Amino acid sequence: MTQSQEVRLQQRPVGLPTEGDFEIATVTLPEPNEGEMLIRNLYMSVDPYMRGRMVDRKSYIPPFAIGEVLQGGAVGEVIASNNGKFNVGEHVLSMNGWREQYISDGQHLNQIDPTLAPAQSFLSAMGMTGQTGYFGLLDIGDPQPGETVFVSGAAGAVGSIVCQIAKLKGCKVIGSAGSAEKIAWLKDEIGVDAAVNYKESENLHSQVKAEAPDGIDIYFENVGGEHLEVALSLMNNFGRIPVCGMISQYNDTTATPGPSNMAMIIGKRIKMQGFIVSDFMNRLPEFYNDMGPWVAEGKIKSQETILDGIDNAPTAFIGLFKGENIGKMLVKLA
Repeated sequence: MTQSQEVRLQQRPVGLPTEGDFEIATVTLPEPNEGEMLIRNLYMSVDPYMRGRMVDRKSYIPPFAIGEVLQGGAVGEVIASNNGKFNVGEHVLSMNGWREQYISDGQHLNQIDPTLAPAQSFLSAMGMTGQTGYFGLLDIGDPQPGETVFVSGAAGAVGSIVCQIAKLKGCKVIGSAGSAEKIAWLKDEIGVDAAVNYKESENLHSQVKAEAPDGIDIYFENVGGEHLEVALSLMNNFGRIPVCGMISQYNDTTATPGPSNMAMIIGKRIKMQGFIVSDFMNRLPEFYNDMGPWVAEGKIKSQETILDGIDNAPTAFIGLFKGENIGKMLVKLA
């Protein structure tokens, strides 16, 4: 028998989640049966999209149930195995995060090779985060050399990947972030051409326009609200807007008014398209063929903000909405 801790949803959050919305529970795991294995999670991912799953409503993915363990990305190590497909010591990627250990029959697990990249990078640049930025920018944004790309949430997990891929494609990149530390990181570490601190700006429109005097060709949407309104006003004809998320609205308790200038989409012939990363799962070899060498050669840098221990999982999740992370937010479990 093995003791393991897990995080459960205790109640549905109203507004910004609090520690009281979560419960840390201890469970006893049996010995693995024939065909099963025991996996110890090393790192777990916390992601903004999970906030939507805490609301009881129909969506592209079912909501979390009260009292049940949460689900999220994790990388783990096989520590006992009666399964012929996975051996002790091998590393796996799963959606069985938010728990220290678990029993698996091997379904919905993907083996990863930590010699190619650090294990936790399969939750960031080499994982869903990288895939989101890669497919969203390249498929929907369709960046061309010399174009101007504006990225909101640019110092976040997805935004920072988008900035770097856009630079690799020969674009001018303008990032928006909410602290001096993040602005410095965007400029000095990942090499954006310009960065604006929206929290210090009295007029975000003027600040972005000054950095994009010839307009914006692609706006990668992570934030919503004022950022979207500013981007629409500065978009060039036939501009593209991949809509990844609108984190500024995830904790709203009343409906957020839409941008007042949405009609600009018509005259400017703007393409604005939402997407979900699972739409592209049949093209993962293409992603790995590009991202693997980019990471290995240092062309894509994967910054991570890591908290220790499963007790800190709720704190890490809440921190996403307070802007406490640079790059990917992770929790180290072992």
